[in-house]
Amino acid sequence: MFLPKIHIRQLRCLPKQLFLRQFCKCASQVPPEVLEELEQGFEDMKECDSKSLLKKHLTKERFDKLKDKTTPTYNSTLLDCIRSGLKNPDSGVGIYAPDPEAYSTFSDIFDPIIEDYHGTYFPLCGMEKDKQQELIDSHLLFKEGDRFLKDAKATRYWPTGRGIYINDNRNFLVWVNEEDHVRIISMEKGGNLGAVYERLILGENQLSKQLEFSRDKRLGYLTFCPTNLGTSLRASVHMRLPSLADDKAKLDKMAAKYNLQVRGTRGEHTDAEDGVYDISNKRRMGLTEYEAIQEMYKGIRALIDHECQEAAKACKK
Repeated sequence: MFLPKIHIRQLRCLPKQLFLRQFCKCASQVPPEVLEELEQGFEDMKECDSKSLLKKHLTKERFDKLKDKTTPTYNSTLLDCIRSGLKNPDSGVGIYAPDPEAYSTFSDIFDPIIEDYHGTYFPLCGMEKDKQQELIDSHLLFKEGDRFLKDAKATRYWPTGRGIYINDNRNFLVWVNEEDHVRIISMEKGGNLGAVYERLILGENQLSKQLEFSRDKRLGYLTFCPTNLGTSLRASVHMRLPSLADDKAKLDKMAAKYNLQVRGTRGEHTDAEDGVYDISNKRRMGLTEYEAIQEMYKGIRALIDHECQEAAKACKK
């Protein structure tokens, strides 16, 4: 019986102290002939019909910033990283790391190529404003400038270290360092609450294999804001409430009755847009995740029933 061949690889870089010394260079400055080859190679690449990630991301500004740099220990140059891509315009990527330090020394070119190839992560630092606004309008990205977080010193060094991971379907994402270290989000249009919750659990389980979340026996999961302690789960629905939008006091009263929290379309401390509110469970401590979701569901049903009744009354008039 013929058995298929299985080939599994693991790729690793050696730590500095184990790197073969005979491959290290002695010079600390980029030799003139290397700079000349770099300049010529860069000009040739601009003229060729290459589809490589190197050509896509190696702008003139980045090139000029990196061409005179060398790695601290091994003195590798930009040419060592991109020589193959310059000589092979049909390369898909076009860059290699000659030593472990290259990823930090030449991060200005490695980082955008890595992000482009591997997908999902969008760092806030350096993100174009139009891209940032597109993600915000799609309710995928958090907004900056929250005065409450600012006064709590939660926005120091903004936007450094902030970003989001998004899957291809744009229905699962992780916010990094917005308010807490991570905020795990599952979302989709429609009313399939079970599918949204199942996706959240699957994603959280995968992250838990790599991350250890802070948890207290009494308080539950520890979060920056004490309102999120306990399960830390917030289940919400964006919905238009034309009747209750005209009577905010009544909306707040019904929300309190069913332990709901009413927010604006773009989250806390924002206004509703076109009568659309963000309605979520208010309690996260003293009940299970399932109970929290059920509480939100029952409250939402009550709001919908009220809107239907008001609409029926209007039709009779």
